[in-house]
Amino acid sequence: MNKILDRESLRTKLDGLRTQGKKIAFTNGCFDILHVGHVRYLREAKKTADILVLALNSDSSVRAIKGEKRPLVTESERAEVLAALEFIDFVTIFPELTPLELINFLKPDVLIKGGDWPEEKVVGREEVRQWGGRVAIIPEVEGKSTTNVVEKIIRTYGSDS
Repeated sequence: MNKILDRESLRTKLDGLRTQGKKIAFTNGCFDILHVGHVRYLREAKKTADILVLALNSDSSVRAIKGEKRPLVTESERAEVLAALEFIDFVTIFPELTPLELINFLKPDVLIKGGDWPEEKVVGREEVRQWGGRVAIIPEVEGKSTTNVVEKIIRTYGSDS
């Protein structure tokens, strides 16, 4: 089964799953270099619903958010790695700077963000609550971030390498 879908195909798939009584969880992010913090977060996110959708920032949106040196890994490769994780049911790539348009399009039952995001700053929280959904905050894994991985690589191998 192909787990990487465009938003229209994904919505059709989710509509079918909803008719079977399945609850849909949604999370999003850049996931530039997959690390243990991501894996633990996503494993916990899956526990909030039957189906976990991961919305992946496109390369252009990562650049706009994180700067010209990012992403380090292309969107197609990031999507393939994430889709290989057993607890992720679907991956979709979005070009917008925030996932709000996609959240409104897919209408998940649970909107999930990491503990580094205070609930009042979670994009789409009000919309999800309007259709009866909820927001779940998963505690972050201290010291585990892509930025920390990049900084360690630079310290270890030097910025000139």
